[in-house]
Amino acid sequence: MFPGLTKGAFVVGGEFGRGVFTCREKDGSMGAPAFFTIGGGSVGWQFGGKQADLVLLIMNEDGVKHLLKDHFTLGGQAAVAAGPVGRTVQAATDAQLHAQILSWSRSRGVFLGASIDGTVIKPDKKTTEAFYGKPLTARQLLVDHSVSVPKAARSFVETTTSHTRRS
Repeated sequence: MFPGLTKGAFVVGGEFGRGVFTCREKDGSMGAPAFFTIGGGSVGWQFGGKQADLVLLIMNEDGVKHLLKDHFTLGGQAAVAAGPVGRTVQAATDAQLHAQILSWSRSRGVFLGASIDGTVIKPDKKTTEAFYGKPLTARQLLVDHSVSVPKAARSFVETTTSHTRRS
């Protein structure tokens, strides 16, 4: 989840945001969150600024493996956006076509254009260390589940678990 992802452009554009990923544990609950940054650039016929709340669902183990590399690149794509408020649902993959990703976003602002863009997602080591009080890797948090959910994250994890229960 990346709340408040900010994008601005005038021919050349950029976007940046901070967010968290969490992975399902064997008992079906979500595990401790790992902090990430997202950013990218674009070029094309585009103008404006917007903020978006972005939710990404990585649907397979290959996707998680690629996410845990030093950086994870979503493949370039042609994008078209117009209007003050919008909702978007997309399916995407990484540059090597390994990861199936479903995304949902809700945006605010005014942005018009068509562009070619690319996005990089990478672990935010500084924020993770500040939150947990010690250096931890995204792998320790998301795959190994070697850290219990801290009190400050319990509400987030409980809410996420309740909305992602398998039937």
